Amino acid sequence: MIQPRSMVPVTGIGLHPESASAPSGVFHPETFGLDNGMEVVVVSNHRAPVVAHWVWYRVGSADSPLGKSGLPHFLEHLMFKGTREIPPGEFSKIVARHGGNDNAMTSYDATAYYQMIAKDRLELVMAMEADRMVNLDLSDEHVYPERDVILEERRSRVDNEPSSLLGEQLMAAQYLHHPYRLPVIGWFHEIASYTREDALDFYRRWYTPNNAILIVAGDITAEELRPLAERTYGRIAPRELPPRVRVAEPPQHAERRVVLHHERVRQPSFVRSYLAPSFNSEGKEHAYALEVLAEILGGGGTSRLYRSVVVEEGLAAGAGAFYRGISLDATTFRLYASPRPGVDMAALEAAMDRQVERVLEGGVEAAELKRTKQRMLAEAVYARDSLGGAARIFGSALTSGLGVTDVEAWPARIAAVSEEQVHAAARFVLRREHAVTGLLLPARAANPST
Repeated sequence: MIQPRSMVPVTGIGLHPESASAPSGVFHPETFGLDNGMEVVVVSNHRAPVVAHWVWYRVGSADSPLGKSGLPHFLEHLMFKGTREIPPGEFSKIVARHGGNDNAMTSYDATAYYQMIAKDRLELVMAMEADRMVNLDLSDEHVYPERDVILEERRSRVDNEPSSLLGEQLMAAQYLHHPYRLPVIGWFHEIASYTREDALDFYRRWYTPNNAILIVAGDITAEELRPLAERTYGRIAPRELPPRVRVAEPPQHAERRVVLHHERVRQPSFVRSYLAPSFNSEGKEHAYALEVLAEILGGGGTSRLYRSVVVEEGLAAGAGAFYRGISLDATTFRLYASPRPGVDMAALEAAMDRQVERVLEGGVEAAELKRTKQRMLAEAVYARDSLGGAARIFGSALTSGLGVTDVEAWPARIAAVSEEQVHAAARFVLRREHAVTGLLLPARAANPST
């Protein structure tokens, strides 16, 4: 299925004639706005009497206050601690009693809350979500135990997971100054410093309808949703928003290397991360081509990396590439691989480098480009089947400064990518002075002389 990273176009790029074969649109949404500034997107899918209800806020972990990394993730947890109308811990229980399920997520650029529920229970969850948008009621007895929960989450998911530790160190090395270098969950010592006042100040600053996007996908139309939205979210007064300030990443001139030895590592791994443009940053004209390049290099069993490093040379158990263009600021383009038993990491890295040099020198072939684009366009068709997937795609795009029309234009824009554009994108991004290489290795053997 198509991922949110693959759904965002760049305006101002001319269409290639081949774009005529692309699907026209993807989800065919309806949109409207409330008087208080809240944006609404409706994706109708009438296969079952079910809806996915999402509320997205344009604020994420990269907007954390100085010295409070991960605070938006902490507030995400606290949003389940109740209001004057709904006691602490009851929100999810109420959703479950009505046959639904719910959760939330925090990324660098956004925070989202969602429920999957029967259509005839939609107004119930909308009213509950609107209630906690403005009426969150936090007490010390709920805030500080939840802070301990976050600390334990960090211990279990990051500090005790070698791959997560390497990923965290890799991001800290990739970004010299920009807040994407900070962990979404936050640094341990800064999590421990959170106060109730920190959370409430952040909540009052960013949680307002004019900073939110309502996305409902499923058995409903905009005509049906509008009165529900006006009765729930529409009654909330907007507040003045602060500017969303991000420090700029300075020019990068030196390749970096991160090597992590850990006693829990049984399977070593290699990753190369390049600083890359997003659909919003300098160099955005290369973003479509970078999506296609990631598929050609590492998008499954027919990709260049898999065929060469895994099948033909037999050096790796797996290999691939990843690029996520949906990002408010500059993002990354990554190559990764895990060696087969007994394979030297230097040999694996050299094999990966050969494939990078091959695409830098010769670009891509017309036949592989055509196959890749056909596969990507097919994924856009399959994406229509997922209610939650549609909501995630639109939410990720809209909280990153893009529009509904951008999402719908994605198939035509991908079909427009040419061989020359892919080659130019590779030369623009695959530069070692912008790269960080990460190696995850077993613990070093004890030195018998010590």
